[in-house]
Amino acid sequence: MTAAAGQFTIGEAARASGVKVPTIRYYEEIGLLPSPPRTEGGRRSYGGEDLRRLAFIRHARELGFEIEAIRTLLRLQDEPDQSCAAADAIARDHLVAVERRIASLTALRAELARMVEGCSHGHVSECRVIEILADHGECRHHHGGRLDAAGGL
Repeated sequence: MTAAAGQFTIGEAARASGVKVPTIRYYEEIGLLPSPPRTEGGRRSYGGEDLRRLAFIRHARELGFEIEAIRTLLRLQDEPDQSCAAADAIARDHLVAVERRIASLTALRAELARMVEGCSHGHVSECRVIEILADHGECRHHHGGRLDAAGGL
């Protein structure tokens, strides 16, 4: 079958959706994408709905949603008359996780800036970067202490 007939091979589906062939097979294997019908020659045959589902999954993955959250969101999408409260909750939880990661990365950036600023550009024996990496006690990032906006604890 051809894309002109509304059916797509796995390669065509990959190109159209932006999802790589092995990833499409993986999504089928874990049940995010239903196994498509096969042609007489045994080739997978995808339709427009499959491409829309692949685009949904790809976009959700690009936004950092975990597979189980996507699975739930797809189930919700398949039942459009229900409340969107569950979808909102999933997005809210993901937002909280992203904000935590941003805070952690901000602290990491501050720690790296402190290391670089402390470097006298002399010899390795006096290098603040090497000192901090060699002595974890000198590092503020992983000691549970939060760095404030000024870089202090």
